[in-house]
Amino acid sequence: MSGAPVPEPLPVVRELRNRALTTSPSELGFAPTPEYPKVFGFVMDTGYRDALVTLVSLVDGTTSLYFGNGGGIIGAGEHEVVRQATSKLLTRAQGDLKQLGFADDFPLPTIGEVRFYVRTYAGVRNGRALESDLAMEYHRLSPLFVAAHNVISAIRQHGGGVNH
Repeated sequence: MSGAPVPEPLPVVRELRNRALTTSPSELGFAPTPEYPKVFGFVMDTGYRDALVTLVSLVDGTTSLYFGNGGGIIGAGEHEVVRQATSKLLTRAQGDLKQLGFADDFPLPTIGEVRFYVRTYAGVRNGRALESDLAMEYHRLSPLFVAAHNVISAIRQHGGGVNH
């Protein structure tokens, strides 16, 4: 599954991604709830020839899309349709935990690869697959990929938040 490396993201994008992957739930003000007893966040990195694309979704509805070559959409969770898609994504991620490994580090994907990071109160879970396999629904994580792309579609359709 090792393809060519994705272009190195700009420092600001790398920092936003790093925060999404490492900030503790208590720092974010999150605690387990009946709806989300295990999961509080989700990060999906997709490696493209031109740039890394990172989706970040959190239980408070915070949803952003970062582009490694600069820019992104921050605050998309302000839109109810995006919040609903984010909720469905986090529910899906919580249901898929048994299919994910444990992550101690957070490498960037290669070109054509997708990496999933699910933030749980017990640590970060991860999985990866080729985007082509996920899109064709050949992979066990395809439903998680589809749920994440439903969030991205909602962001695109509803203008997202702030474009940078």
